This record gives sequence, structure tokens and C-alpha cells, in this order.
Amino acid sequence: MTLSEEDYIKAIYHLGKGENTTVTTNAIAKGMDTKPSSVTDMVKKLSDKGLVNYKKYQGVTLTALGENSALSIVRKHRLWEVFLVDKLNFSWDEVHEVAEQLEHIKSEKMIDHLDAYLGFPKIDPHGDPIPSKDGEFKKSIKKLLNEASMGVEGICVGVKDSSVAFLKFLDKNKIALGDTVTVIDKEEFDGSLHIKINGRNMHISNQIASNLYLQISE
Repeated sequence: MTLSEEDYIKAIYHLGKGENTTVTTNAIAKGMDTKPSSVTDMVKKLSDKGLVNYKKYQGVTLTALGENSALSIVRKHRLWEVFLVDKLNFSWDEVHEVAEQLEHIKSEKMIDHLDAYLGFPKIDPHGDPIPSKDGEFKKSIKKLLNEASMGVEGICVGVKDSSVAFLKFLDKNKIALGDTVTVIDKEEFDGSLHIKINGRNMHISNQIASNLYLQISE
């Protein structure tokens, strides 16, 4: 595949939320900031290569080959993010764009060695699961903080918004993966939350709470 084809395959995978649901060409165009006509041309090429199933006016799904290819790209991207944070001391808001370039490296042997060198990590710096070489990964049970009930305690395990601005906000307010979060109160007016995080009381907006994932204690 060309780099552009790999970008499309990965975009379709993410837009389908990893469930291989049908994705419209308009959704792909919006997600990749391009014209719907360009998307149509590309998905036809991907269909000819056996990577997607494309039905005009209905949308696109990945074939088994396409899904395996997407998982391979996702694996490389997330492993590189771990490497950049753990070994090169990048902050978690800096790694995405660099990993976008490194994910296109073709050498499977290199990626296998990278995986072993890192100790076969299961999640990336943002809490997203890393597929194995065989494309398998365990999906964690999590929910967004703004969906949690009062009194609930959980562990911060991921972010929905991985933009630089949001990650910098979390760093500034000392909110990180692995932190214990307890919901103390919720404002009915705007959905903002009073929380306790690692013993420290905070007030956060609904927008922030809707972008933090918790693993809820049972």
C-alpha cells in the first residue's frame, strides 16, 4: 500500500470504532479533511486491492485483509508512541504527529524487535490498547467520567480527546492515567463535576469530564 492508502485504511478503522461498521464516504472526507470525490476515488482503489467492501450510496467496510492491515498500522503507531514517551522522554501531547510518520515503516522485523524491547506493552501513553502481532487485543471496560454516578470511584485509563490542547490541560492540572478519581457531586445546570483525584478536590467542566475514561471499581 501507498502511504495515502494506509492513512485511509486506518481512518476507516477508527471511524468504524474498531467494530468494522459501515462508514460513509462523507464521514471519511470529514475525518481526513478532504473532498468526498477524492474519497470515492480512493475507496474504489482500495476495493480493487481487496481491502474494503464499497457499495455506492451505502458506504465502506473493511475486508478481513483490510482490517488486518489497519490493525498492523495501529500497532506500529501505538508502539512508537510508547517508545517516544518511555525511551526518548517525549510528553504524551507531542508523540502523535511523530508516530504518524513512523507508523509507515514497512519492516515487520523491526516492529517485532521494538515490541520486545519495550516489554510487549498493552496500552499506549493515552490508554489505548496495542494490538498484538496477530491483531489481537483486550478491550477494557470503561466509561466516560461525565457518565459516572455520584459517589463512584474509578481509575483514569484513557482519553477520548488526544489533542495537544487537551493533553496539555491535563498535565497543567496534574491529571494522569492511573489516577484514582471519585465523583463527589454533579451540577444539574451545566453538568460540571466536583471530583476528588488522588485525594485532591477539583471542579471540572462537563467538556473535560466527557473526554476522560474511567475503569469503574465494582
